[in-house]
Amino acid sequence: MGEQKNMILAAALSFLVIVVWQVFLAPPPPALNPQLPPAESVAGAPDAPGPIAAAPTSVPRAEALARSARVPIDTPKLRGSLSLKGGRIDHLDLTAHRQTNDPGSPAVELLEPTGAANPYYALWGWTPARGSQTGPLPDAETEWALAAGDRLAPGAQVTLEWDNGAGLVFLREIAVDENYMFTVTQTVANRTDAALSLAPYAIIARHGEPQTINFYILHEGAIGEIDGVLKEYNYSDMLELPADPAEGGPVERLPVANNGWLGFTDKYWMTALAGGADRPFTAVFKATGAGLPVFQTDLRQPALTVAPGESASASSMLFAGAKETRQLQEYEDTRGIGGFVDAVDWGWFFFLTKPIHWMLLFIHDIVGNMGWAIILLTVVIKTLLFPLAYKSFVSMSRMKNLQPEMEKIKERVGDDKMKMQQEMIALYKREKVNPAAGCIPILLQIPIFFSLYKVIFVSLELRHAPFIGWIQDLSAPDPTSWMNLFGLLPFETSAIPAFLTLFSIGVYPIIMGITMWMQQKLNPAPTDPIQAQIFAIMPFMFMFLLGTFASGLVIYWIANNVLTFAQQYTIMRSQGVDVNFFGNVKRTFKRKRPVE
Repeated sequence: MGEQKNMILAAALSFLVIVVWQVFLAPPPPALNPQLPPAESVAGAPDAPGPIAAAPTSVPRAEALARSARVPIDTPKLRGSLSLKGGRIDHLDLTAHRQTNDPGSPAVELLEPTGAANPYYALWGWTPARGSQTGPLPDAETEWALAAGDRLAPGAQVTLEWDNGAGLVFLREIAVDENYMFTVTQTVANRTDAALSLAPYAIIARHGEPQTINFYILHEGAIGEIDGVLKEYNYSDMLELPADPAEGGPVERLPVANNGWLGFTDKYWMTALAGGADRPFTAVFKATGAGLPVFQTDLRQPALTVAPGESASASSMLFAGAKETRQLQEYEDTRGIGGFVDAVDWGWFFFLTKPIHWMLLFIHDIVGNMGWAIILLTVVIKTLLFPLAYKSFVSMSRMKNLQPEMEKIKERVGDDKMKMQQEMIALYKREKVNPAAGCIPILLQIPIFFSLYKVIFVSLELRHAPFIGWIQDLSAPDPTSWMNLFGLLPFETSAIPAFLTLFSIGVYPIIMGITMWMQQKLNPAPTDPIQAQIFAIMPFMFMFLLGTFASGLVIYWIANNVLTFAQQYTIMRSQGVDVNFFGNVKRTFKRKRPVE
């Protein structure tokens, strides 16, 4: 039963792709390189900014915000404020994205001020070049004055000012676009009688290790692109970087010659610092502090020499927002931030996931519904893969037509396995049939299936995207459950005990299991009892294992099963195979008589 074995192989391999891939084939953590050049290798590099200490206690967010004077931030996609203490951007909510699918749910909270439970903010400052006597320099505790502007909005920038009392005046001009990009220009005016060398820096600091999905196929943590090379560090990786007492903890410095950016990424949100094209700097990933760690990514620019009576400026960019792929691509194209769209975790098969994602958005632009876009994308992919599917199903059909001859060989040679193998090979050669031909196309399709799964999993565009009926979030599992008769019994699915969650599946996973079961019934059950048992439980195994996956993925699987059923039925009939679908279904439910 060669075709049965191929079908079992296809199902088993698909199962491995979804459930086991991330365990065995997930990319390893980036190799740590303690031999990288230190900061001093960059011309004019400064001393390192001082370590940021973690706050010993926390207070409610509103109380933490009230501890400093603030300038409001208001854009079409962001709302928050910047603190005049330290000149930090430390309060941002993403107004276009809600915490839950309820339209009245609060906006996603991205940045948090110091004093709150999990501070997360961006700040800027200057450090002296080695040996330069500058007097006090602005840092995280500096109290800035508002020199110009009263709110930060598109077309309305603000200017902060601070005089160090020793002949240096610092200005910080902050502008924001209508999406997620801030531009910060730092200026120092030298009113002393000696030339000074100072280096500007920008920092994103995150206090404490944030809660992550902790799924192997998704990177969450520090991220950056250094002259075209993507770098990723889990939070645990950062704690294991080489220790440097001057930095206050584990650190890795990476010189950027032409283009780069770095920051922190969650599944859907990100903060990142960028200098722009042809703007060298040193990218620094580090963790500081005892007890509760503070994770940092620093953008350290080369030192500037400022003559007496002169001033010097340096600018950098801060992205703080949602990883909307088209917006990231626009920043990459217009702001010269190389590889910015790679902030989305495209995985090893990026050459497949990127075009699949682009096609999904293209179809969504036409139909206006992400669920239908997934179904139509499945149609497109199945159409593109039809030549491979045709070859696979034709091979399976030819093997099925050879079953009578194969049975005759078994009867003729008996238990002589060597003789049977020789005659089988001769039969295959005579009929020009390759028993492995049905497997090869299946193997070639696996990267494409996995890539589509990856796209559905990581795409922000599926978050809170509705389909039809009760599916109002394609990134979440089907909310219905057979345990309450799909809502007929008077208790919510949230009341189902945690240990029963795996079995609490909804309508779409059940439909997926049925369509997979229907695929099986295009062929009789295998004669081998072990194969028959494996074949029989496979749809139910998938039904429960995928029942807790994103409903968008389950909808794809249903569409794929239906199209595969239609393709296989048509091709088998065209090859002269007697497809007794209803007969196979009937035999499944036919009660077997006990053997006397």
